[in-house]
Amino acid sequence: MVSLLSSLPSWAQEGSFSQTVLRLPTSSHVAALGGENISLTEDTPWAAMSNPALLSGVSNLSLGLNFMTYAGGSTYAGAEFVKAFGERHTGAAFAQMLSYGEMSETDASGHELGSFSPKDIVFGVGYSYLLSDRWAGGANLKGIYSKYADFTAFALAVDLGINYLDEENDLSISATMMNIGAPLKTFDDRTERLPYNLQVGFSKGMAHLPVRFSVTLTDLTRWRTKDYFHPADEKLSFGRKALNHFVVGLDVEPTDYLYLGVGYNFRRAYELKAAGSSHWAGITAGAGLRLSRFKLGLSYAKYHLSCSSLMCNAGYSF
Repeated sequence: MVSLLSSLPSWAQEGSFSQTVLRLPTSSHVAALGGENISLTEDTPWAAMSNPALLSGVSNLSLGLNFMTYAGGSTYAGAEFVKAFGERHTGAAFAQMLSYGEMSETDASGHELGSFSPKDIVFGVGYSYLLSDRWAGGANLKGIYSKYADFTAFALAVDLGINYLDEENDLSISATMMNIGAPLKTFDDRTERLPYNLQVGFSKGMAHLPVRFSVTLTDLTRWRTKDYFHPADEKLSFGRKALNHFVVGLDVEPTDYLYLGVGYNFRRAYELKAAGSSHWAGITAGAGLRLSRFKLGLSYAKYHLSCSSLMCNAGYSF
């Protein structure tokens, strides 16, 4: 028997198939704005990983790379490639891997048998269609593969998204349904589920200030405590539970080529503070360059009690 689950980061212990890798952002800009944002419209190849409808705003032949440090020596890395087909159709291919580093393998008696490197891999394709000058829709089809020592699991999932963009008033409104699917093979035939996530959100720029704010509501199908939070949280007020569905972010753009972003994730702050973290829990920050062909982003966030995470994105349009 492999002593695995006690060693993996906390999100991998919530009873959901590949919970961690399916909830981590692939965009450093999204990470800077609280870790969840579905309405941020920008010309970057990783935009569609948060909302497939946003693919319609990405330049043809764009390549993106991302890398992030995670808890316990884990690393999260991947790549995205975007290809436009005419004026209204845009496609993408992507792959992401969360590697948990090297761990000890033991038997049921605790005797060490060797070591192994558990990992979660997400790969797939995306498609977006420009419905009109302001409306776009999209979908991702993705496979999720996990290998922990001799145990493997595989699932198929679909992401659906829609976006309304009013460029004149700098307003973007989106809705997504992420991780719709089911495992085809589970660890040791255990019952598993995908972390389905219904989200709505908007981003709005100010008319006379270089500022844009974003609000995202996540996990809108989980309002009962036992659906999402720890059973010990049953005494939380409805207002506190509702607040834990909110993620807010603020961008300052002193020029067209530079952004500075900060965010606050209420649920993450609550969980980290409950686990003993500081008052800075839930706060994220980042910055980025957006040149005509080259994009670069850096962000700071804390997803786990043990350490903070740094993320970097680099993209180029050929």
